[in-house]
Amino acid sequence: MKELLSRLPKVGRLLDSPEWEDIQAHCSRTQVKAALEAELDLARQAIKAGVRQAPGPEELLLRVEARLGRLMQVGPRPVLNGTGVIIHTNLGRSPLAQEAVMAATAAAGYCNLEMDMDSGERGSRHAHVEELLCRLTGAESAMVVNNNAAAVMLALGGIAKGREGIIARGQLVEIGGSFRVPEVMEESGIRLVEVGTTNKCYLEDYRQAIGPDTGVILRVHPSNFRVVGFQQEVALAELVALGQEHNLPILDDLGSGTMVDLRAWGIDEPTVQESVATGAGLVCFSGDKMLGGPQCGIIVGKGHWIARLKAHPLARALRCDKITLATLAATLGLYMQPEGWRHIPVLAMLTEDIAAVEGRAEQLAGQIKSLPAKVEVVTDVSPVGGGALPLHRLETRVVRVQPENISPQAAATALRLGNIPMVVRIHEEAILIDMRTLRGQEVALAAKALAQAFGGDANGQ
Repeated sequence: MKELLSRLPKVGRLLDSPEWEDIQAHCSRTQVKAALEAELDLARQAIKAGVRQAPGPEELLLRVEARLGRLMQVGPRPVLNGTGVIIHTNLGRSPLAQEAVMAATAAAGYCNLEMDMDSGERGSRHAHVEELLCRLTGAESAMVVNNNAAAVMLALGGIAKGREGIIARGQLVEIGGSFRVPEVMEESGIRLVEVGTTNKCYLEDYRQAIGPDTGVILRVHPSNFRVVGFQQEVALAELVALGQEHNLPILDDLGSGTMVDLRAWGIDEPTVQESVATGAGLVCFSGDKMLGGPQCGIIVGKGHWIARLKAHPLARALRCDKITLATLAATLGLYMQPEGWRHIPVLAMLTEDIAAVEGRAEQLAGQIKSLPAKVEVVTDVSPVGGGALPLHRLETRVVRVQPENISPQAAATALRLGNIPMVVRIHEEAILIDMRTLRGQEVALAAKALAQAFGGDANGQ
């Protein structure tokens, strides 16, 4: 073991050798040295564990190149979504519209984030989206923070800190990432008052819970689950009337709020406009789910409540940056146009005709027919994902690929780690590529990814 350890090359000698000049031209000597020392540590551990060989200079160079290559690729990179999950949390949720991408690029340099260009004086970053949000939703005022959890926390703390907040037991939900409504209320400085039961809650339950310390009534829309069967809940209009009777604000957390009535497509989801029109004091919802914009939390509602939130100390800590505001403004701009929402990818996928999905499936199947696998187009369903529409399933078409020489698990791994990363589903000894979430030019890219993973060529060659 001592002899093997002594054979390990010296760091300085390697870094000064001609063979290591190229890698140091692409990455700083400090970073190359750190990577080399890490690989040498691994080699020492392996030798002490019983490995009977020491890596030479050439092998160490390859290891260092691989380590630095992985390090340089740790940021988000494009991925083909072949899962059919439209709002895929692990894949960045809703893809942005092209107009939003262009807006982000334009705002990346200097921009008028907090400057009033007419007066030349300091302006408000809220101005970039506030009027758009008010016009689209009918609200008196609006503001944006970095996500919907922050929006709910700020809204609760801003209007009722130190007081009681009433909520139905069936709405004490947990959303992804261990985000729990009771804990958010507690962190906001609200004393939680639960009413009703898990499956049934009546207006009288709320009425009896109201007291001198009540500061807010919170309604949470069940974005990621549904209670079905023997159940009862109080309509927002009834809560608003009760709140007006006792001079209490109603905070309506819509979760993945939508601005488009999708009932014609079988999606019965309340819109932000409906909540505002019903009279909720504040309405909170996400920007990166059903809205189809960047990750952010949007708060719309009565002017005096929004003004209080803007002045809250947490507002600065939770504010959005210029890229988020630029992409959100561009996304909202599409909603201002007649049928402009159809250019928002998540809504386009939700409402797309099945014939178009089937056409892409047949296109992909034709391009990979020569691969060593059984390829066929089959009917399936796509979940919406992202904590939205938990009971809704969309008819879809998937390309079912059953490999001949490798396992479906190995094929899925190869696709995920390939030069064109693609994530797919595995079912009954085959991989499934759902074409509802693969768009336009992505079909050809998916064919190339499959060809690389299976060691063949796309387009039947």
